[in-house]
Amino acid sequence: MATSLLSRAAAAAFAARGARLLPKETLLPSLLLLLLATGTPPAGRVGWARAADGAGFGCTPSPMGAFGIAARCNATSSSAVSEAATSAVHAVPRNEPVVSAEWLHANLRDPDVKVLDASWYMPAEQRNPLQEYQVAHIPGALFFDVDGISDRASTLPHMLPSEKAFSAAVSSLGIYNKDGIVVYDGKGLFSAARVWWMFRAYGHDKVWVLDGGLPQWRASGYDVESSASSDAILKASAASEAIEKVYQGQSVGPSTFEAKLQPHLLWNLDQVKENIDTQTHQVIDARGKPRFDGAVPEPRKGIRSGHVPGSKCVPFPQVFDSSQKLLPADELRKRFEQEACVLALGLHRLGKTDVAVYDGSWTEWGAHPDTPVATTV
Repeated sequence: MATSLLSRAAAAAFAARGARLLPKETLLPSLLLLLLATGTPPAGRVGWARAADGAGFGCTPSPMGAFGIAARCNATSSSAVSEAATSAVHAVPRNEPVVSAEWLHANLRDPDVKVLDASWYMPAEQRNPLQEYQVAHIPGALFFDVDGISDRASTLPHMLPSEKAFSAAVSSLGIYNKDGIVVYDGKGLFSAARVWWMFRAYGHDKVWVLDGGLPQWRASGYDVESSASSDAILKASAASEAIEKVYQGQSVGPSTFEAKLQPHLLWNLDQVKENIDTQTHQVIDARGKPRFDGAVPEPRKGIRSGHVPGSKCVPFPQVFDSSQKLLPADELRKRFEQEACVLALGLHRLGKTDVAVYDGSWTEWGAHPDTPVATTV
């Protein structure tokens, strides 16, 4: 899909450089986990694992105590905190995870604002992100290949690449540490949240998701580009090539972006297993209720049905409005007080900026032979 199209699109301009093909398409993990600290809220940690399929949820909310909530910061209002800087990105509060289409349109030509199209779709949707990017994208946006910018040493899909590999890929896209990054996708708010987390996991907090994504941009009446420049295609291919070189031990070009892993934003399988006994965090599963209950088989072969013991099932669409925009803080507060929600974006908006991700997600947990699995059937 995106892989073969990018290869073909880049072939003419990139053939002389001997570019490597992007990796074959894989599925995003089907489990979204949220780890809510059960201790005193300000001192606790919060975390979520990655993107889920967006359908088939039907969980019953259960009461949950309120926890510390920060007021919503509107990135487009005059109350936005302003630092003494010329770039508009310095005026966007760091605890605000999204920017509006209006803000991006007003600041699109800011040289310190880089826009990334991070669209990715489930195979059943039969949508090709690269092809759609080439047909229509926000002017000047670069294509961020979710399949390609990943850990090539892992058998799991879309795992976070190493610091060196991420630095090389992002540098190949022409991004600097000083840049503010706005990420969007073609669904409204889906895969862009994953890329938002990736940048934060590597120490870059000047990153935001376009609220409502490309659909909201177009609904606002703003222009799109109908063709991708050869430079944009070359950069997307170069990012994937740089990842390959790093994992093969080859040298890469000069780095403009230095990634520094933030360990508190990333959980592994052992930490999740330990939490079953310690119960210091709440695990939230955003798959469909039948999959959570273990009533239906997993879509991937070799993965058991069920859920992590002690986890709860919560649908992530609860943090969106009807236009796939993130709910405002007052609405999010109501949802969180009723039940833990599944998107770190929502918690980030409420001041919980220390969200940790179990990157292996159910893809790893369900396939592991010695991890405990609970069912309700």
